[in-house]
Amino acid sequence: MLKTTISIKPSEVKKDWVLIDAEGVVLGRLASIIANRLRGKHKPQFTPHVDCGDNVVVINAEKVRITGNKADQSVFYYHTGYPGGIKGRSIRQRLEGKHPGSVVEKAVERMITRGPLQRRQMKHLHVYAGATHPHEGQQPKPLDVAALNPKNKRG
Repeated sequence: MLKTTISIKPSEVKKDWVLIDAEGVVLGRLASIIANRLRGKHKPQFTPHVDCGDNVVVINAEKVRITGNKADQSVFYYHTGYPGGIKGRSIRQRLEGKHPGSVVEKAVERMITRGPLQRRQMKHLHVYAGATHPHEGQQPKPLDVAALNPKNKRG
């Protein structure tokens, strides 16, 4: 009996839709679960070089929990493109700002392997600040991240 490794082809990939409620869930734990779902590492036919992950819809991104003092001390830096144009905003400022979902998106993006495959996988992540989303037609299956581990919902 020989054991062989199965390498799935892109045409054989079956993508599911998953709905995650981020209310009260710790940011880093949420991001790691979303990253594993986007990559497809939860599936037995995982293939590293193929986009075999699921489509993930995250709601209530503005109510995600930040533990410790990271909300004020952790800073996202960006550059305006002009000389001396480096700027930074804390996580609290970003959550209270115009696009609070970008905090979750950036956390997930930094947990996925960089390159063209990452950019393709990140297109399957849909983050919404409020409780409504336009993906009801896809009938996403709810995934209760807070119930997976008691540490996921603390802070």
